[in-house]
Amino acid sequence: MPLYFFRIRTADGTGICNDGAEFPDRDAAWKEMTRVCADMISGVSRHLQENAEWQIELLDETKRPVFRIRLVAKTLD
Repeated sequence: MPLYFFRIRTADGTGICNDGAEFPDRDAAWKEMTRVCADMISGVSRHLQENAEWQIELLDETKRPVFRIRLVAKTLD
């Protein structure tokens, strides 16, 4: 089974989980990524600053991004 890694990017920096996770296919990997994102997003959004961005990415075995979910806070004035 393919091995995937999660990477979180914030204004404070980037972190990669070096414990890979195996999923049978890309669809299963996407479903897990959205589940993990849903678990984290309420805490993230409470601390998100104006004009900041938060990202979660799923990387393949070579650490190339496969999927990305972004939360962007913008001031529109």
